[in-house]
Amino acid sequence: MKVVILAGGLGTRLSEETELKPKPMVEIGGRPILWHIMKIYSYWGFNDFVILTGYKSHIIKDYFINYYTRYSDITIDMVQNTVEIHNHRTEPWRVTMLYTGQNTMTGGRLLGARQFLGNERFMLTYGDGVSDVNIPEVLKLHEKLKKIATVTSIQPAGKYGSVNIDAEGNIVSFHEKPLNGGAWINGGFFIMESGIFSYLRNGDATVLEQEPFQQLAKDNQLAAYKHPGFWHSMDTLREKNELTNLWTKGKAPWALWLK
Repeated sequence: MKVVILAGGLGTRLSEETELKPKPMVEIGGRPILWHIMKIYSYWGFNDFVILTGYKSHIIKDYFINYYTRYSDITIDMVQNTVEIHNHRTEPWRVTMLYTGQNTMTGGRLLGARQFLGNERFMLTYGDGVSDVNIPEVLKLHEKLKKIATVTSIQPAGKYGSVNIDAEGNIVSFHEKPLNGGAWINGGFFIMESGIFSYLRNGDATVLEQEPFQQLAKDNQLAAYKHPGFWHSMDTLREKNELTNLWTKGKAPWALWLK
């Protein structure tokens, strides 16, 4: 089953990093977050990737074109014009990279991958979030409910502490960074059938999370896998630093391949 990764956005809220590189190439512990996401799927046995690029797409392409030599020990003989690779450090991945436009929306990018996906079931996620979600369990639910799309839903912690105050001004309870009001939100890590393409009706301007998902819900074709575990996006420099701190301390919950 192919894994499609949306990796073409501008990442404006992380401009400290994304002026020079696309957000999926921002590094966590010396490796792009895109690599971390792919390692999550690879841990569960999914190694066929379709990366939908846009902004600074050449940086993503160059990374994978040079991946083989980047992480291997080599000797370069400039006289003989040869390269000898000593220790092979690579991954069991097949990576297809598609340029889907600079300003294309999420649904439009997915539409651009249709010819590579055919009528097959596929997985889809964003290129800026990591999780310890059990992918086979998401797939199991998807197969059970037989919907066109299944989304992994998460409950993020709030950014601020909350207080409950009585009529006289007394604080009766205090919660540091509580869950987001009990709401379940879109955490990515989707599983989709090819029927999704009939919902992508506005070409490059299609925002997957708006009309297509709204219509899928109305048609009773959208399921949710509730993931109570770790999930973390990387939208800001603060969030990038939080992920880096977890990785550096050896406490990265998403790094299932290291456990």
